Formats: sequence, structure tokens, C-alpha cells
Amino acid sequence: MARSQEVKALGVRMGVPWFQLRDLAKKHGIVAKSSNYSLYGDMSARMMAVLGRFSPDQEIYSIDECFLGMDGFGHLDLAAYGQQIRTRRKQWLGLPVCVGFGATKTLAKLANHAAKKRAKFGGVCDLAALSAAAQDALFASIDVGEVWGVGYRGTPRLKALGIDNVKALRDADPKWLRREFSVVLERTVAELNGTPCIELEEEAPAKQQIMSSRAFGAYVYDLAGLEEAVATYVGRAAEKLRRQGSRAGAVQVYVRTNPFKADHPQYQRGLTVPLPEPADDTRLLARAALAGLRRLYKPGYAYQKAGVMLLDLSDAGHAQGALFATDRGNPALMRVMDRVNAYWGRGTLRLAAEGVPAGNRAGACAAA
Repeated sequence: MARSQEVKALGVRMGVPWFQLRDLAKKHGIVAKSSNYSLYGDMSARMMAVLGRFSPDQEIYSIDECFLGMDGFGHLDLAAYGQQIRTRRKQWLGLPVCVGFGATKTLAKLANHAAKKRAKFGGVCDLAALSAAAQDALFASIDVGEVWGVGYRGTPRLKALGIDNVKALRDADPKWLRREFSVVLERTVAELNGTPCIELEEEAPAKQQIMSSRAFGAYVYDLAGLEEAVATYVGRAAEKLRRQGSRAGAVQVYVRTNPFKADHPQYQRGLTVPLPEPADDTRLLARAALAGLRRLYKPGYAYQKAGVMLLDLSDAGHAQGALFATDRGNPALMRVMDRVNAYWGRGTLRLAAEGVPAGNRAGACAAA
């Protein structure tokens, strides 16, 4: 499931059965550890919460990686800002992190690769701070297979055509690449040249977890207000869950006050609620999230943010049912909700627990 750099260097591929590695393990002292997905989910949620403090625009890409929007941060020294991110996460979570800044997601991923692999960057690479010549030299030294979106299948074909590094791909004719490969590679080249055009979902596999959170426009003091927010976030996350054909085995909910208001009482807690069996029904997920929220809630605090994360995701088509489950959800109802909201707009049909905006009380429909 995961390999250290030392094991990768020995040629061990992702997903190789352990029994096939026994001889190699004895020879090189390879150690195998059991997976702990509850711990991973908890650490991931905490990590994303910390990173989310550095930008109002956060897009979680995987369990250990996210994009932060940097619009409006041009007045800062981004390299120094990246070091602040590294220091904060190391102090608060004990986890190392590398940071890459780029004008597009593809360039940001490439910068992150350079920050991780090139000691001279000190863990942070801001491509915009490099001269054109320095960028050319860096790109020429990175294998084309490291470009986000190229993949292991496209790499041999590109190398056979003489495009073996990032610079060569960036400088290639995008129209020709579209004819020879696909429109995705054409867009990748555009991104390498600084033109944003690739949406995250076009390249992302099914997410390992789905998170939905937002800072409130005004402080929330009561449980009822938090319940509406959490139920809304569950609705959004559940819609994404069904869209990718997955079910969740657990729901994590968290709340926090404003950490930048030192004169306010501080409170930050999270809780993971396991489900009896994997589910994609918004009502079941909301029930678990709200049960966790009620355990977390403490009066007397000015809450500034709440969020939910769906964990232990599995393929909805291969779900193992529980023998004594009393409520397995209503797939037909969920399909109706998704179709109505896709046609009329998000939130047209939603849980009653999410509340109804004052201006829409006459026309909105709530599902109990």
C-alpha cells in the first residue's frame, strides 16, 4: 500500500503481495507494518485542517496532498510562506511536508516534486522565483514521467519520440500531441506553459476520502446552528461519494473556534463515527455525523468552522452487508435527490436537518 524510498530503490512495486517479498525482505531487512486506516484518516483530517489555515481556497487531492489557492497572496514571499507551512505542520503534527508553488496545478505538482527531490530547495520550490534559464535547467533534468497526467503508459511513447524530460514536453507542439495522444496531454502541455486548463477531477482517481468544510461567515454559538452546517456538509460530501460510486465506512466530524482570536476561548475537537456497514445514503451519513457532533459540542464557545470527512471508502458495487443491519438506506431516494439537484441546482432537495434559507421557504423541499 505504501513504500519507503529505500524499498522503492530495491525495485519493489506498489501492491506486490508480501509473500513474494520474503526472500528480498530477509536479504535487505525490509520491515512490513500493518495498515491503520482509522489513524490515517484522523491524521489526514488534522493535516488538512492545519493546511486549510494558510489559504481560504483548499482542494483536497488525496489522503496526504492538497492544493491551496494563492490568489491574493502575491505580496508575500511564497518561499518563506512555504517554510511557515512546513514548520507549522512539523510542530503541530510531527509530519514532514514539501511545498511547491506554480501558476497551474501541473506546475504546482512539479514544483512539489522538485522540493521533495532537490535538497537545494529546502523543501519549498517556487517556480515563479526562478529565472527562465533556471526553470529550463530544472525542467530538463526531470524525467517526463514525473509530469502529472503523463502516466506510466504515456511515458514510453513520449520517450520513443524523443520527449524524455519536462522541458521537451513543455516545448512540444500541443496540437501534434493532441493528434498523437489525447486532448488531456495537450492540456497538460498548456499547464506546463502556465495556462490553467486541467480540472482536478479529470486526472484524479476515486478519492480515498471526501471532505467538506467551510469557515462560517459569522460565529456560531448554539448546537442547532452547527447541526445545520454539518448536515449541509454531509449532503455535499455524500453527493460526491455517490458520484464516484463509493460508500463510506466511517464519518469524521470536527469543529473549531478561531485560532487567530487569542482573546477568545479556544476549542478544537474531532471525532470519527464508524458505520455498521458502508453507506452512501445521505440520511445515514448525516445521522452518524450529527451523533458525533452532539458528543463534541460544548456551549460557551464561538465556533468559526466545522467540517466532515467520509472515510474508509469502498466500491459501492462490492459492499459487504451487515447481518443485523436495520437500515441499509434508500438508493432510489438518493437517485431522485441527485437528479433533482443536478437539474434544479444544489440544495433544491435536501435533508430537513440542513435547514431552509429564509428566501426559499415557499419553494424548497426537504427530505426527512
